[in-house]
Amino acid sequence: MILTTAAQMKELDRRTIEELGIPGLVLMENAARLAVQVIAHHYPRMHSPAVFCGKGNNGGDGLAMARYFHQQGLDVRVYLAGSRKTLKGDAAHQFRLVEKSGVPFIEMDEKVNRSFLKLEVSRSDLLVDALLGTGLEKEVQGLFKELIALMNDLPIPKVAVDLPSGLSSDTGQSLGICLQADLTVTFGLPKVGQVLFPGCRWLGRLFVADIGLSPLFFPAPENRVELLEASQLASCLPQRDPGGHKSSYGHVLILAGSTGKTGAAALACLGALRAGAGLVTLGIPESLNAIMEVKLTEAMTEPLPEGTRGTLGSKALGRIMALLQGKKALAIGPGLSTAPQTKRLVQTLIKETSLPLVIDADGLNALSEAPKILKHLAGRAILTPHPGEMSRLSGKPVAEIQADRIKAAREFAQRHQLILVLKGAGTVIADPEGPVYLNPVAHSVLATGGTGDVLTGVILGLLSQGLPLKEAACLGVYLHGRAGVLLAAKRGAQGLLASELSEEIPGLLSHKDLWTPLQKEAIPLIREVALG
Repeated sequence: MILTTAAQMKELDRRTIEELGIPGLVLMENAARLAVQVIAHHYPRMHSPAVFCGKGNNGGDGLAMARYFHQQGLDVRVYLAGSRKTLKGDAAHQFRLVEKSGVPFIEMDEKVNRSFLKLEVSRSDLLVDALLGTGLEKEVQGLFKELIALMNDLPIPKVAVDLPSGLSSDTGQSLGICLQADLTVTFGLPKVGQVLFPGCRWLGRLFVADIGLSPLFFPAPENRVELLEASQLASCLPQRDPGGHKSSYGHVLILAGSTGKTGAAALACLGALRAGAGLVTLGIPESLNAIMEVKLTEAMTEPLPEGTRGTLGSKALGRIMALLQGKKALAIGPGLSTAPQTKRLVQTLIKETSLPLVIDADGLNALSEAPKILKHLAGRAILTPHPGEMSRLSGKPVAEIQADRIKAAREFAQRHQLILVLKGAGTVIADPEGPVYLNPVAHSVLATGGTGDVLTGVILGLLSQGLPLKEAACLGVYLHGRAGVLLAAKRGAQGLLASELSEEIPGLLSHKDLWTPLQKEAIPLIREVALG
């Protein structure tokens, strides 16, 4: 599903109105009618809704909704933030219709009696927030801030129109204050900030209403952000031939592990095997080989020459190049160490091999010290940094990266022509040739040591079975997040181990219901978006 920024949504509206010829009032009426249908479906006993309206198009949507509520015989009241004289365009037209229809309304300004207003509103059984729309850029102040705080304080169900007031539609950040909605009805397409953290926490359930915006004007792929969804990823699932054998599903090599960090190597191997790789070989410093032969049962180990004890040395290069013969892909980094010889080995190996690569952890740290090597990765690598590693790779502060994760990932991927997986709550996958993908599936169970190593292995295991880079990254990230949610549902959210995460992968890959396209929605032209 395509996600939009505020600017893209504004352009989509404009072109639908001006080039396709659908009047803005028609779009507004469609939005109001569908939002009322969603509310009626989920709150069938509602009798006295209170509709809070701003002066822009978001307020116009709310005013039209109030008119529909009134036509249904509900005891609706409009609370207008400001004077009717400040309304313009379609919002002003909607207010005139509200007034002619006899819908009760109250105009509010900074001098409104707060105690009286709270008493009035508390008699309602549903609050509709149509105060501020997608164009909000500055921190909420004054009357709007007080009205949002009032709604948040009242123990009454709250429905946000398009998005909760105070939420940035682009970044998902609260601009000073934000309405905590129980349900949000957004129009046309979901907004990026509704999927990013912490924005998704303010929405409640999210529904998208098809109000008639033309797909002809949707953002171009290179400027697009898309939501990862199981039904769309179904086509990426590796196919298993009943007559296949272990070599049918690829042999991969993992270079990982050092003294004190053998667990990272084991977890990456488990991830690759659980994702379906036919054969996995782990290249490990020779002094650690005996440990890994005990730790791993299904993966093979290959002792390699060391530099300092317990770390790979430069002399391992020749043996590694021989091992790469016949392999489908290579993963570098989990627990590998930042010993000087190990870093030089990684930097040389990247230039010498032409295999598809998954680079994580200490592999990324080696790259960050030799950024010119990035040019050798064009078209054949997936990098999986967390924000700290991304900072070292890009030279940008973590705060700047986190402030706009999509921009940071897209720019890096396009500059270096590789797939960039920026990990975190709402993992971002950037494709240099197309969209940026957001994973809506996240859980705090993933916030424990080793889960990133499992992800590296899962992506590698999918590459082993012939998936292209982008598809392996997207499916791997989605499976990883979904495994966390499933594991937490079974066993709780605390104290879970990364090794347990990998155990959920095979069941998810064969879970037919998960990958089946969504059933027909209960309300025509309305679709619920699953977040988490």
